[in-house]
Amino acid sequence: MDRKIYHGSSHIVRPPKFGTGNQYNDFGLGFYCSEYPQYAAEWAVGRDRNGFVSSYSINCDGLRIINLCGPQYVPLHWLSLLMSFREFDMFSATARGAREYINKYFSVDYQGSDCIIGYRADNRCFMFAQDFLDGRLSYGSLKKALSEDSANRQFVLKSNRAFDRIAFTGYETADSSEFFQSKISRELRSIRGASAPAAAGDFYIHDLLRDEVSPYDPRL
Repeated sequence: MDRKIYHGSSHIVRPPKFGTGNQYNDFGLGFYCSEYPQYAAEWAVGRDRNGFVSSYSINCDGLRIINLCGPQYVPLHWLSLLMSFREFDMFSATARGAREYINKYFSVDYQGSDCIIGYRADNRCFMFAQDFLDGRLSYGSLKKALSEDSANRQFVLKSNRAFDRIAFTGYETADSSEFFQSKISRELRSIRGASAPAAAGDFYIHDLLRDEVSPYDPRL
């Protein structure tokens, strides 16, 4: 099955090369894309800088794809993988206990995967994750902030085999006057939503630690 994916950047990328990039990105070294061209355009631009959206086709037949947004995973699986590559503040005892608990019960075996689909930890979502670890944001608020907006999702090529399957199909210019403002508006809506009071029955990281909630708990 062929899949259309898009990469937003300050320059055109054709084709991407395996082994390049930043090893400290959300899921480590890889090529980060969106399945939506308008969101790739938002990632590409700066306040006063236009960008480019490079488009590709990738044949996914036989590839091992981990979909952290799928029903078999919960946000804590995503957070476990994120903590493997991104640096969080672990000054509080709550955050340190959360890291130990999440890594014990929600670790993801990503070794050998060809692609990973997961939430994008931009500044806003990274802040939500940090607040959750510190006990300031409820689980329900974190889950809503991550899952309600498809702009948060990224498709990441991880293996040489995946890079062999990708073909460059063209590019478009992304205008900052259009896409930077849409990105800011989206982020502000998400921040306002996460700032709302926790819903009845919602819980925080200390509740999960106390009960040692497992990945199959229906509350998650």
